[in-house]
Amino acid sequence: MKKRNEKKKFRIIKKEIRILGVDDSPVPSHTKDEVLLVGTVFRAGSWLDGVLSTYIHGDGTDATNKITEMVKNSRNLGQLGVIMLDGITFGGFNLVNIRQIFESTGVPVIVIMRRTPNFDRIKKALQRFEDFEDRWSNVLEAGEVYKVNNSESVCMQIHGIEREDAEDIVKLSTTRSAIPEPLRVAHIIAAGIINGESKGRA
Repeated sequence: MKKRNEKKKFRIIKKEIRILGVDDSPVPSHTKDEVLLVGTVFRAGSWLDGVLSTYIHGDGTDATNKITEMVKNSRNLGQLGVIMLDGITFGGFNLVNIRQIFESTGVPVIVIMRRTPNFDRIKKALQRFEDFEDRWSNVLEAGEVYKVNNSESVCMQIHGIEREDAEDIVKLSTTRSAIPEPLRVAHIIAAGIINGESKGRA
């Protein structure tokens, strides 16, 4: 029996692999307020099966636990092939530890970014927090940044999955924009709920 913290290997990526894409809503002007997180359950990039939601604190430290709880409490848990996150910062500077999410849920994690992060800028921004070391450790835990060459290139970080498999999943789920469909739709839903109407791109 495989341990939960071992990398998951997909010999063949199923065309209807279940992906949970997670994005946050626009951050309120007072970042201590709660920020909405929306998760969309997609069959690859073509079929929406469900929507999950939870709340985190702006600039808080609860994003990892809240996403983990949302996943573990979902009836979709047993079917999920991968969790896909729009970056590792939610609600301002509420950072996610992708290793902890994988180890707690048993579901591999793929982080998607439009471009390579500026780690110097991120580190400087985090230094204003008293728990800087803890927040910065989440950035380090996310690991190496890989480029995915698709119709439009994006970057990714991964945990619990082989790079080649993660690339295949990203390409399979990218059907209508540069961003995988589970994340694009999560962004639209979250922005629409908070602003009354969605605008801008994920």
